[in-house]
Amino acid sequence: MQSMSVAFYYPSNDVEPFLHLRPRPSDDLPVLDLIEPPNSEFDPKEADLDVQILRKLLGRQYDPYYMSIEHPDPAMLHANCTLNGESNEGNRCKPPGPKPRWIDDLDVGTFPSGRKVKLSRKSRRKFKMWMWSLTHCPVVHSWKDLGVRFWPRWVKEGRCSTGRSCSFPPGMTCRPSRSVMKTFLRFHCQGWGKQHNCNWIKIHYPLIAECSCSC
Repeated sequence: MQSMSVAFYYPSNDVEPFLHLRPRPSDDLPVLDLIEPPNSEFDPKEADLDVQILRKLLGRQYDPYYMSIEHPDPAMLHANCTLNGESNEGNRCKPPGPKPRWIDDLDVGTFPSGRKVKLSRKSRRKFKMWMWSLTHCPVVHSWKDLGVRFWPRWVKEGRCSTGRSCSFPPGMTCRPSRSVMKTFLRFHCQGWGKQHNCNWIKIHYPLIAECSCSC
């Protein structure tokens, strides 16, 4: 899987003549934390943080589902029932969304040899619910602060649950199966020392959108 990530290069720790943002192929998501230079001269000033102007620059690429201008409430985030124990009326863990067709197509009343197994309708339903919960791979979201040099400053990143196997018998794990690219503004400075010019530019930021059970 090829993805676009933001890469930064600084010639030295003392000076930062050029800030390069370039695409870099990577198999690793979410994006690693960026190492920022501490020099506040390269931070946006109050006049650079006009929300109306920045919203206009970003236009339709502003996505409130994945980004936030203000510090978001972490309580708004939740994973599916494989992590937080959400249950239905029967106290069974029920993943969100439609049930996969292959779950309904499972023939739990017949051995591979063709021999029939006596199972009640309730037992078959409970087994399929268990199999659905076992193999479902949630995207676990968390808000990440990108820092003052990004706008919007907060991004909702996704991770695949890795605390257990998602297959029976065990062996397979949840891995990213689909990503989306979201556009953010980056405060970009060029020039030496105090002789630098800074502007907001658009950058692409990859985010995990789906996870699947795979080898």
